[in-house]
Amino acid sequence: MMTTMLGLIAETPIHCGAGRSAGIIDLPVAREAATDYPFVAGSGLKGALRDRAQALGRIDVSDLFGRSDQAGRLLLSDARLLLLPVRCMTGTYRWITCPLVLERFRRDLGRCGLTVDLSVPPNIANDRPSARADDKAGTVLYLEEREFCVVEECPSDVHSAIGLLVRHKETQGRLKRQVVVIDNDDFAWFCRNAVPVQARNVLEIGTKRSKNLWYEESLPPDTLLYTLVSARDEGAGGAVAELFPENDPYLQVGGNETVGHGWVAVTIQKGAPREGSH
Repeated sequence: MMTTMLGLIAETPIHCGAGRSAGIIDLPVAREAATDYPFVAGSGLKGALRDRAQALGRIDVSDLFGRSDQAGRLLLSDARLLLLPVRCMTGTYRWITCPLVLERFRRDLGRCGLTVDLSVPPNIANDRPSARADDKAGTVLYLEEREFCVVEECPSDVHSAIGLLVRHKETQGRLKRQVVVIDNDDFAWFCRNAVPVQARNVLEIGTKRSKNLWYEESLPPDTLLYTLVSARDEGAGGAVAELFPENDPYLQVGGNETVGHGWVAVTIQKGAPREGSH
């Protein structure tokens, strides 16, 4: 079985809902039950890829993605969060991640058969919120309303490994100065409290009075996620790359397509086949 890793960097906000309200948020994003990390369900990604294949005029859509009575030749995982952009009061925004997310990423790279150097730093044992970043030790970073002290640099191979999933060269060049590795618990706090909330409304025609006001969460532009696509055979594995020609590497996922949400730039990292897997 061959497994390919797709990097998905958000060009516009992404709303992949949980299907239920959460407090004052009418439409929250889907989150993992154990960690509260936002994710994009594999079923939604599968539908988006199916639409993409149909738009390209492929005749093997049902063969690749399955029918109600038959499984397809492509198997998709949920899209996991790797970098979350947050506001920084001491400069431009920063991408945050944490040791647990990087550990998962390294394990998923291994599942694809990709040989990539990636040092997963341990959590920082410190009395105050601390971070690893390409800033001078002792620098204070204000992320949202929280204060973090830089204690050491982020390992350089973290930037290199993450850069494999970023489509644009200019964006790759910003990783070194903008990626910040924080504690696992602090990262979970940002996932719960720093995801943008947008107010949306329906107005009456003519009077412009509000008919329906609601609040929904969306992952912000420049969020980086990744998913794994496993192929039952070599032919199906090659079909993944064919869905994203060099001049059109974009995919729409999630809701609010008519207002421009859900567009991601796709990067493909083809893994090595694993013998004996089914």
